[in-house]
Amino acid sequence: MRRLLFLLAAVLLATAAQAQVRISLNLNVNRQPMWGPTGYDHVEYYYLPDIDVYYNVAQRQYFYYDGGRWAGHSSLPSRYRGYDLYHSYKVVVNEPRPYLRDATYKAQYASYRGRHDQPVIRDSHEGKYSSNPRHPQHREWVNQQRQEKNSDRGNGHGEKHGRK
Repeated sequence: MRRLLFLLAAVLLATAAQAQVRISLNLNVNRQPMWGPTGYDHVEYYYLPDIDVYYNVAQRQYFYYDGGRWAGHSSLPSRYRGYDLYHSYKVVVNEPRPYLRDATYKAQYASYRGRHDQPVIRDSHEGKYSSNPRHPQHREWVNQQRQEKNSDRGNGHGEKHGRK
């Protein structure tokens, strides 16, 4: 009977750990750049139709056509020096290496070129974005978390039973 209970506990723990990993992999709000559009819990790539560039969130790299091939770099090329990421339109693309199907994306999102009406993470007041260390309201979010933690301790939630 003990072996059965032990086996059952091990299976439950493994399942819970797997679920935690799956959740962590599926949510990347804290990895998204401040110029990214609001409303997405998971983003693999942004497509920037104004300049025909893709940005990989996990790698923090821009992919653009350069010298006859797609290349990944940590910054945009000098020809886009004045490009404003905060006021340009970004399309979320959740598929691996979307730049390999560039003609499809270019045609599908051509009407988004020149649009400047998309809200960005930096300007959002949603709590999920404030947890990002790069968000302007992150310090307030940290203070709020501390206050809530201290409040829980003060009302008995953080204390062990039986203490006087």
